[in-house]
Amino acid sequence: MKNILLICGSGASSGFMAASIRKAAKKRGETISVKAASESQLDERINEIDYLLIGPHLSYMLDDLTEQVKDKHVKAAVIPQNIYGSLNGEKALDLVLSLED
Repeated sequence: MKNILLICGSGASSGFMAASIRKAAKKRGETISVKAASESQLDERINEIDYLLIGPHLSYMLDDLTEQVKDKHVKAAVIPQNIYGSLNGEKALDLVLSLED
């Protein structure tokens, strides 16, 4: 089971993206959990996740967020704007899978 946290400013748009990723994963038979939250909720969820996906509008926070999760062995990535803006769950899932060891 891959546990993914998707963060954006308020958690609203990331909820739609998370649903799209869940749909893509189900179609492919991938076992994942995708939760959406605001950036301010990261601390309370950090121990539950394997992957951190960051909305493109928060890309400036990537270095700080990567530093914040590194001791937890969480892999972080920014979702490109073309994927996030179109709510492309398939491509976002590809991004997660590309982060695996």
